Amino acid sequence: MSHIIHTPNAPEAIGPYSQAVTVGNLVFTSGQIAINPASGAVEATTIEGQTEQVCKNLSAVLTAAGSSLENVVKTVCFLADMGDFAAFNAVYATYFTGKPARSCVAVKTLPKGVLVEIDTIAKIG
Repeated sequence: MSHIIHTPNAPEAIGPYSQAVTVGNLVFTSGQIAINPASGAVEATTIEGQTEQVCKNLSAVLTAAGSSLENVVKTVCFLADMGDFAAFNAVYATYFTGKPARSCVAVKTLPKGVLVEIDTIAKIG
């Protein structure tokens, strides 16, 4: 049985999807972008600032699901420009200290013109 996760501490979904879904002892987050949930806007303009906001959003969703960034076992990262890879990694490494498995790809565009999107799979508990 699965459960839909929703928290006001992360941005509302901007499409027909959930912030996250739990199945058994796993939580699957939807991709998070750099929307500040308090304002509903993308405020950061740099890859560093946007990565910070994305990680905060993911943390809020994972917490609502009974998990945390420390329990993440897999991330999928989308960058608008692979030239941002090193700067992205510097911020990412401060949040994902357990070094989960990861895919990181460059894409043509991301929602709202953001520079980064990340989704995760994490253990609950």
